[in-house]
Amino acid sequence: MEKTKYHDLVSKNMPKENKVLNCFISFFIGGIMGVIGQLLIDFYSTNLNVSTKEATTFMIVTLVFIGCLFTALGFFDKWVKFAKCGLIIPITGFAHAMMSSALEYRREGLVTGLGANMFKLAGSVIVFGVVSAYIFGILRIIIIGG
Repeated sequence: MEKTKYHDLVSKNMPKENKVLNCFISFFIGGIMGVIGQLLIDFYSTNLNVSTKEATTFMIVTLVFIGCLFTALGFFDKWVKFAKCGLIIPITGFAHAMMSSALEYRREGLVTGLGANMFKLAGSVIVFGVVSAYIFGILRIIIIGG
């Protein structure tokens, strides 16, 4: 079969997605994730009598733990099918990427399995996060001053 005929056949039978609905769902779920994060910060700062900065760290650790736990239990992928980027973009998506790689390669051992492959998906996020933070830091120094 020719490539063009195959491409036409695939595009004709591919289900159409509702991009507006997907954007709305992602925005709504992302907002809920923001509210949950703020509630966790408020909970930790009032109940543990810590500063907001420390409570923010506790919130991030909590969301990473929940993302890893739900990935290990098999819930996270099902929720992402519904929530779209509302769950992938926050820190829970980073935790999911790390935990998915860890689960996939756990049988190959700690060093050659987990250690070598855990950052396979999340490594690019870390690299581009550090590079963009460096660039924005330099721009801030240039624009605002030291």
